[in-house]
Amino acid sequence: MFCRGLSSNGPYLDHVLTYWKAYQENPDQIFFLKYEKMRADPLLYVKRLAEFMGYGFTAEEEKEGIVDKVVNLCSFDTLKNLEPNQGEKNMENRPSSFANSAFFRKGEIGDWKNYLTREMAARIDGLMVEKLKGSGLLE
Repeated sequence: MFCRGLSSNGPYLDHVLTYWKAYQENPDQIFFLKYEKMRADPLLYVKRLAEFMGYGFTAEEEKEGIVDKVVNLCSFDTLKNLEPNQGEKNMENRPSSFANSAFFRKGEIGDWKNYLTREMAARIDGLMVEKLKGSGLLE
């Protein structure tokens, strides 16, 4: 279904490419972040996001560990363990056939290997190259 563009929000890669192009045209208005980069250095990207939003951390806040606290509060483990994201509840304001807990797995890079066969991954990779080639997004 993913490869055919069937998802609740429309074709995913088209969605990503639209935001990527908008970011390239308006980098001061759109903050585009790749998951793997954010995971590699969450402190850096939380600070960049705060600055982008006009609420950068002060030197004192950084010294007091506020950035670390924000990273911890926004961590995958913290969010997936919040009561609303447990069990089989659905989001009240967004009808879905999936429970909130379905949106959380491990949050680890490469965890796809536990859900996709090599053939499925190769098909998705091929589709990504086809859709995103020449955009600069794959670099």
